[in-house]
Amino acid sequence: MELQATIRKPVSIEGIGLHGGETIRLTVSPAGSDTGILLRAPDGTLIPANAEHVVDGHFATTVGSFGVRVRTIEHLMAAAAGLGIDNLLVDVSGDELPGLDGSSREFVELLERAGRVGLPARRTPIRIESPIRVEEGSRWLHVLPSDSLRISYTLDNDHPAIGLQVLSLEITDTTFVEELASARTYGFLKDVGAMRQRGLARGGSLDNTIVVGKRTVLNDHLRFPDEFVRHKILDLLGDLFLLGRPLIGHVVARNGGHALNHRLVAAIREAAMPDRRRARPRVATPERSVAPLVEAAYPPVPGVAAV
Repeated sequence: MELQATIRKPVSIEGIGLHGGETIRLTVSPAGSDTGILLRAPDGTLIPANAEHVVDGHFATTVGSFGVRVRTIEHLMAAAAGLGIDNLLVDVSGDELPGLDGSSREFVELLERAGRVGLPARRTPIRIESPIRVEEGSRWLHVLPSDSLRISYTLDNDHPAIGLQVLSLEITDTTFVEELASARTYGFLKDVGAMRQRGLARGGSLDNTIVVGKRTVLNDHLRFPDEFVRHKILDLLGDLFLLGRPLIGHVVARNGGHALNHRLVAAIREAAMPDRRRARPRVATPERSVAPLVEAAYPPVPGVAAV
């Protein structure tokens, strides 16, 4: 029987918010069985980091409760999922999580510094029993039955610095740390002005983002030759953890993004409805999930990650 886990002690980190550009302090603390990942906003509002509290998915995953929102949670969510941490209390001093270096690497280091401890409750994964697919034109996500969590991703972008990138990985703590955690978010230089006018990317820089210019990247180097597709897998893993439980299935993706990821999570939850009735009760809030309406709310931008 596999048990749920949390961290051993509280630990903190500070960094610049990727979109707001403000200095953010984040503290993760141990949490009890069946808590899940629970965010606490500066005013004390508790926001479960699960699918029913997703309120936006344009360029980042945002959750909200009682009118209070916290955005850019996906890199911490990926770190928790990759390391097998089921339950956390996350205090954040602003309306987004710190961007740090644009990847999950520093979140992994934070959680490893905190230590991992088992809890007296069973982990209950969602096991895919039959194929589930969501799509938008040539962009799609498909999840199939499997004995473990595997993500196979195709990123096809006509920019010469990206091109066609394909990667398939079984997700374990080792593969996550070694192959995915340090892959950074990316964005296009031509989009920065418009994004900043909309209150996005104000904290973005070459220190936390791969910036793609007209023909090449502006950073000194890439951490992997295929860092773009690795970051897409990282984001998808973080969004899948909005299920509130580990997933066992093979996710096959092409040119996805947060909005499409949220649609897949909604479809998996719908398929697992009998399991949901036995799960812990939802925390009722006025803001409902936008996953079923995600395309209308924020049109997808193929090939773009968080920025």
